[in-house]
Amino acid sequence: MALQLSGKRVLVTAGAAGIGRSIVDLCVAAGARLQVCDIDGDALAALAGDHPEVGTSLCDVSDRAAVDRLFDELEARLGGLDVLVNNAGIAGPTKSVEEITDEEWGQTLAVNITGQFYCARRAVPLLKAAGGGAIVNLSSAAGRFGYPLRSPYAASKWAVVGFSHTLAAELGTHKIRVNAILPGPVAGERIDRVIRAKAEQRGISEQAMRDDYLKMTAMREFVTAEDVAGTVLYLLSDAGARVSGQAIGVDAATQYIG
Repeated sequence: MALQLSGKRVLVTAGAAGIGRSIVDLCVAAGARLQVCDIDGDALAALAGDHPEVGTSLCDVSDRAAVDRLFDELEARLGGLDVLVNNAGIAGPTKSVEEITDEEWGQTLAVNITGQFYCARRAVPLLKAAGGGAIVNLSSAAGRFGYPLRSPYAASKWAVVGFSHTLAAELGTHKIRVNAILPGPVAGERIDRVIRAKAEQRGISEQAMRDDYLKMTAMREFVTAEDVAGTVLYLLSDAGARVSGQAIGVDAATQYIG
């Protein structure tokens, strides 16, 4: 079955770089009509240069008023919505629990889970009006395991899984399917920063920390943004029409988070 989204109206949050950009590229190739938000204006400009048919909005999803403006822009441009990809998230601090500040804790949860709530709350009436649709929420392998020195991140990503299961049960009769994606360590700048910070916390070399991360996976490799995007596209397409309420790992068989 071809993975097509012909004419589907899609919103991708934090879609201008990383995993989000890979999702956007695949959705464009699959025939979707897109609105993309991000906090990085330069990355949005680069996206618009590559895909002038894609609508772009500056938006911090942890800001309720900004999310309302995003959806006003989306409705004016697309006239409705068929798909929400809640991709926006931040890594949060790499610290022991007693070192984490109120601000660090609050910001991590505000972006990673409250932002998903704000977007879903605005999206669901549009999906119902469209006669159904799909939501994919980005969690993490840290939403399945504990994650030492990353408690705000882990807490928020566990919350995403619970939020996704609950929405799937709540919205199924409206033909809205909801799933969570749990990537393992994704090759790129973010995991590089995390590895450096954890190596410093543990007093070991960056290469030793990187080797430890690779040992967490049975396949001994990091996943790519394209790996994650391909799974998202499957869930959004007709091929995933009966898949809902799932927490799907794209993680090279991650065994634990250390």
